[in-house]
Amino acid sequence: MTSRLLGGILLASAVAVGAQPAGRAPRDAAEFDTLFQQVKNWGRWGPDDQLGSVNLVTPAKRKQAAALVKTGDIVSLAHTLLTEKADDNSSPFEHTMLRGNNMDRYAIQYHGYAHSHIDALCHILYKEQTYNGYARADVNTDKGCTKLGIQNLKSGIVTRGVLIDIPRLRNLPYLEPGTAIYVEDLEAWEKKSGVKIGPGDAVLLRTGRWARREKLGPWNVGQSAAGLHASVAPWIKARGVSFLGSDAAEDVTPSMVEGVALPIHTLMITALGINLLDNQDLEALGETAARLNRWEFMLTINPMPVAGGTGFPLNAIAMF
Repeated sequence: MTSRLLGGILLASAVAVGAQPAGRAPRDAAEFDTLFQQVKNWGRWGPDDQLGSVNLVTPAKRKQAAALVKTGDIVSLAHTLLTEKADDNSSPFEHTMLRGNNMDRYAIQYHGYAHSHIDALCHILYKEQTYNGYARADVNTDKGCTKLGIQNLKSGIVTRGVLIDIPRLRNLPYLEPGTAIYVEDLEAWEKKSGVKIGPGDAVLLRTGRWARREKLGPWNVGQSAAGLHASVAPWIKARGVSFLGSDAAEDVTPSMVEGVALPIHTLMITALGINLLDNQDLEALGETAARLNRWEFMLTINPMPVAGGTGFPLNAIAMF
């Protein structure tokens, strides 16, 4: 996320904090800090760990994922690259043809709310520290991240993907911006779908963001978006989620936590060591899963290994 986007979310969060259900913690920065300390995985896989929750994707998990392939149906999770400036796309994708139009150059600022991408573990910090307690000064440099960069996923990821489709749970085409999703919603979906989240799973949360955009047009997703409330973090840790993605940026916005702009981003990346998959297009995935009545599938995640990169554009693939 850019500083401007973060600033806008922080302001919106402070304005709307009073709208949350009574007693739903964390409600402010102090309660958020308590939750952060409660769930963090620092040291869990050793003091020099660079992978975080990727450690939960074991060879046995990969074999389980591969065994899910029955029909061979494949679905891309990458949204078509947006080339026009819009309320949710401050940095359009650029494609320039070169040398007689037989070569080209791409330019993309992928962090934000437009382009499908993966966040590396050095992307978000909390109190000047990254995941596993590394100091900002020792990690984030003008030449890239010295630790926790996206190159650590060079071998790629194969694991079980699970779609959580909250609009389908509620018989809606999409959720309205600002709708918070809680543990009880996640468990209601588990009951409806018959799939329970387990260790090593990549969880993909559909809010219907792209369906709403298609019908009503773009809006400022950085200021108003459906997504997870920070209170789900202990549940995510207990279930052993290895990756988390959504069709926006995972966080409900405004955040409903006074003084904290992106609590889910911070809890997942910095506390738990979970790479996030932002702005995934989950419309075709939802339609395919509904047609097959199968909400689990083999998921492959293969970012380019840019040394020290804070993430990379992503074309994750689901195979049923």
